[in-house]
Amino acid sequence: MPDLELFITGHKGFETLLFHELRDLLGASDARLQKVYGGVRIDAGIDAAYRICLHSRLANRVFCELARGVIENEQQLYDTVRAIEWEKHLQARNSIAVAATVSRSKLDHGHFVALKTKDAIVDRFRDNCGSRPMVEKTQPDLQVHVNLHRNQAAISLDLSGDSLHRRGYRTEHTGAPLKEHLAAALLVQAGWKRESAPALRLVDPMCGSGTFVIEAAMMAANIAPGLERAYFGFSQWLRHDPELWQECKARARQAIDADVETRIYGSDYDAAALQVARANARRAGVAQLIEFSHQQIAELELPPGHAETLVISNPPYGKRLQGAPDLGQLYSDLGESVRRLAPARLAIISANPDQLHRLKLKRISRKDVRNGPLECLFAIFETALEAEIGKAKVESSETIDETALPLRNRLAKNSKHLQRWAARNGITCYRLYDADLPEFAFALDRYQSEVAPELEWFHLQEYQAPATIEPAKAERRIGIAIEVVKQLFAIGDEQLFCKTRSRQRGSSQYQKQDNQGEFFQVREGPASLLINLSDYLDSGLFLDHRSTRELVYRVARDKSVLNLFCYTGSVGVYAGLGGASSVLNVDLSATYLDWARENHLLNGLDDETRFQFLRAEIIELLRNPARFSLTNEYDLIFFDPPSFSNSSKMQQTLDIQRDHAELIGQAMRLLARDGLLLFSTNRRGFKLADEIGRDFDARDISQATIPEDFRRNPKIHRCWEIRHRE
Repeated sequence: MPDLELFITGHKGFETLLFHELRDLLGASDARLQKVYGGVRIDAGIDAAYRICLHSRLANRVFCELARGVIENEQQLYDTVRAIEWEKHLQARNSIAVAATVSRSKLDHGHFVALKTKDAIVDRFRDNCGSRPMVEKTQPDLQVHVNLHRNQAAISLDLSGDSLHRRGYRTEHTGAPLKEHLAAALLVQAGWKRESAPALRLVDPMCGSGTFVIEAAMMAANIAPGLERAYFGFSQWLRHDPELWQECKARARQAIDADVETRIYGSDYDAAALQVARANARRAGVAQLIEFSHQQIAELELPPGHAETLVISNPPYGKRLQGAPDLGQLYSDLGESVRRLAPARLAIISANPDQLHRLKLKRISRKDVRNGPLECLFAIFETALEAEIGKAKVESSETIDETALPLRNRLAKNSKHLQRWAARNGITCYRLYDADLPEFAFALDRYQSEVAPELEWFHLQEYQAPATIEPAKAERRIGIAIEVVKQLFAIGDEQLFCKTRSRQRGSSQYQKQDNQGEFFQVREGPASLLINLSDYLDSGLFLDHRSTRELVYRVARDKSVLNLFCYTGSVGVYAGLGGASSVLNVDLSATYLDWARENHLLNGLDDETRFQFLRAEIIELLRNPARFSLTNEYDLIFFDPPSFSNSSKMQQTLDIQRDHAELIGQAMRLLARDGLLLFSTNRRGFKLADEIGRDFDARDISQATIPEDFRRNPKIHRCWEIRHRE
């Protein structure tokens, strides 16, 4: 016989799904259901309340309403609450907690409403029983909730206690995951149900702590989400029927289908996240139903199968500098992976709907969803079996112009040699080609991802053709070069970044060429470093200085280091990892200093007292170091200025051939008597001033700092060790 008025809340916007779930759950019982804004009203018995708390995947709270009324002032609130026969629901020795939500009402402060409600309850007990319940904020014996909207109040018991999304299995997570009941609602919205699970295979390629795949597995195995919860709000309720509750739990355990056949896959590029997901799956009792794998989204592979695939994903939001490509690339990779799995559907909740076009899939539905503070879009896309897959690779595999054969042969030869050399020396980023053939004037660098070692990128920098070469001919040659690179290394457009390197004047070589904000994490020696292959002419890592950075690493222990023109801070990182006592990185660009900070943080060099960053014009700093508080004598100074600069931020131009003697002399005044200054320049035809050799002990170490992959161009840079004379 229905004797309880229940109000079941779920995630806003999914009331229809919640209504259908509760109707199916309660079946042919006497319960009467009504869908309303924010949830579902039910007139039912206590067994229905138990079943909802135990089995509902979409519910958030189960409220049992005790009274309703118009509340326009605190006295009306007090009188309405006090009139409730609280002694029928709890004893004076029990503990309580009171919460309130208010909107569009004369009483507009939730904490005040909760406080007055608590006063009314304890006053009734004190007057009638001589004692009063205690207030306990964490897991009290009984939770009271007041909802006040447009001066209409509903005073209820919260039978769920904690929010029902807390299943108990997710004791660990990897950031800000979806709440479990929202994840379940999105799965249902996408078409995943227990009845349809055998006909689908489900994959979350960015599974994080595993919420989607765990909820899907629990659905497939018919595991009641509340079965392992240790706390409910009705446990000390005087109307609680422990025997009936135990019967409900026993039936739920009997209904579990441990032998259900499922194909559920969770993958992530983050190995630590996968460990968390596996542990959560074990606690949920579904570890045997989910296959976890460590995969980059761009390389997503599933075991062979002919079932339709449902891909569901909650990608990261906002632009992240560390650890992964930016959102544009992430969405492109996700779309490409889904196309490879055709026929497939993709269900995605996104806080960046402006990126959804990069999926290049057909959208079949959309729904606005709020995820915590974020306004998101939940969209479902589909692809067909006959979708064009790998079109770029097919096109690039066609026969190319015979004039490209010498280039192909040279690239293949260089690659074979350098791959062996790189493997022997643990090098993952190196130069493959540098205008070896005059008619193909470009440089080609290869970078390997540290986060996903199977992923690599190629950076092609075209040297501007001389005026004697017709523009159309130069354009055709670089087009051939691009096709050769794509074909030889079996890569798509998304892995090849092309630039034109003209003769640079001033700071143009450091100015932005694009605004994608893509950062990739690579490994060089002991350091993890961030590169950007799209936005600037250079990647942020000068590969020709690999050996120079190794030298800094070897000599930096216990030394104070001054890194001038620090750029993205790679030398500072090497110094820090080499055990430097302090490192001061100096540059005029705020952008590069931020990049340098990220590189230091990426390597655990986060001690602000040891690793510092100063934005300053280097010429002014060297002329007036006291103005910048550079009073210390540095043990090691790294000085690699641009060849020429007339940046608008500088008070004067810099010509390194003209100015280096003065600048080196000023830098040497900051160097300890037994210290070392490393000076380097990429200026072609550079000649060290005679006075430097006269006044200081200067030793040319250029040849020793040219790495193997730059031996074909030994004039790539010049480098000197400069010390004070004894």
